Amino acid sequence: MIPKRNSSANTLNHEGVPAFTQSSAMQLYSAVVTSLLNDTFYESENERLLRLRELITQNDPLFVARLAIYAREKMYLRTMPVVLTVELAKGHSGNNLISKTAQRIIQRADEITELLAYYAFANGRTATKKLNQLSKQLRKGIAEVFNRFDEYQFAKYDRKGTVTLRDALFIVHPKPKNEAQQALFNKIAEQTLETPYTWETELSALGQIPFENQKVRAEAFRVKWQELIDSGRLGYMALLRNLRNILEAGVSLDHIEKVAARLADPKEVAKAKQFPFRFLSAYKEISAGQTDTGILKQLRFSQDDAQKARKIILKALEAACYQSGANIAGFNEETRVLIACDVSGSMQANVSKNSVVQYYDIGLLLGMLLKSRCKNATVGFFGDRWKIVDLPTEKVLKNTMELRSREGEVGYSTNAYLVIEDLIKRKAVMDKIFFFTDCQMWNSKNGNDNALIQNWKRYKEKVAPNAKVYFFDLTGHGNTPLDLQGNDVYLIAGWSDKVFDVLEALDHAEDALKKITEIKI
Repeated sequence: MIPKRNSSANTLNHEGVPAFTQSSAMQLYSAVVTSLLNDTFYESENERLLRLRELITQNDPLFVARLAIYAREKMYLRTMPVVLTVELAKGHSGNNLISKTAQRIIQRADEITELLAYYAFANGRTATKKLNQLSKQLRKGIAEVFNRFDEYQFAKYDRKGTVTLRDALFIVHPKPKNEAQQALFNKIAEQTLETPYTWETELSALGQIPFENQKVRAEAFRVKWQELIDSGRLGYMALLRNLRNILEAGVSLDHIEKVAARLADPKEVAKAKQFPFRFLSAYKEISAGQTDTGILKQLRFSQDDAQKARKIILKALEAACYQSGANIAGFNEETRVLIACDVSGSMQANVSKNSVVQYYDIGLLLGMLLKSRCKNATVGFFGDRWKIVDLPTEKVLKNTMELRSREGEVGYSTNAYLVIEDLIKRKAVMDKIFFFTDCQMWNSKNGNDNALIQNWKRYKEKVAPNAKVYFFDLTGHGNTPLDLQGNDVYLIAGWSDKVFDVLEALDHAEDALKKITEIKI
């Protein structure tokens, strides 16, 4: 459980407002599951990394190792488990903890080279022999996972970079399990792995061919995309990333239907383990995309068909996003729920360097996803003001886009106290109140006065003594606007649909840290 602390505020948030310090374990957990090591409104990339390193030293090594495994296996993060494992290895040796952790977090062949590349970076090594003096435990762990992958898996990720698979092979010297494995290792060393059948290699090869004219080229790419769709070798993530390319290639409506069926298939959604914001990103791109009508005409693909194809894909994305929240539990038809989305200025930072999705979008999306699973939910957003909005339960992505289009409607401050103040005025009893936010709340009308603390106390005393409040911390800055002491205030960090899994556990007096400490290594 999260350690108890004094009930009075004991720190200031980034707005200079009284807040509550989390335990070092919760701070590390929050920073990890909400971080893609990108710039946020309040912290630069380097500052976040320095803070992570400091928090790692403040925590028990076993907890850090378990957190790395939790982040990879439960939150489906890739970079952060690597960071945790390497940073832990820098200050820990003597047993198999690092080796076993490395074996758990490396689940794809390219994560071997990613781990070694981060090791070189973390140790400030750029010379030719940048992997010299590699931690013995890391070496052992990586050597073990070399025997997990086949030629296709190695070839798929055998790319040029800071560290190659060939570099990794020579530095860790894995022991082959049989002659076939030795032959495979020889191919890696000799760089003779068979080119894999992937959408990248197929399209790259096609792109090298000189075509008679643009029409012939367009037809060749249309046929190739249809072949890739029919092959079943196009991964779910690749499908999401290439929806616009597929639409612009003018593939047949039959193939569009195949793509849509796979996108919306509950089993495929569960297996793919995509963050909900991936569906939002695709939805935004397809909604705004303009297809090259000249190419479509050459392919005898009418504009009507193009619009129909677009609508089919958008509908499938809605279904996929809805399915990503299928396991949200902890509610029944009588549960009275309030969902408050933070649309302040600090939320308008991209979740990663290559993403058009902002924390602003994530808060709205998770709020709408939660609403889709609650029968008795009130939704609103807050900035300078708090405003309740009436939206349908279905159409998660459309609702998110609708709220996004209303940017600035309530201003850009973070006056979360108004949410509770409104409940007090209306004497509205809620069982669960959800804030989707970066937790940097304040009172723009009265400086550093954190009215949220007083309003929560008044609400509990005068209106709803059994109410609980949940802060979904989307950025992990290390503090909360209310004390986590007791059983009525909870912090849930991260933006995967899996953050909702914690809700049911919390209702049974468990929390994320307890889940992590139960992981066996």
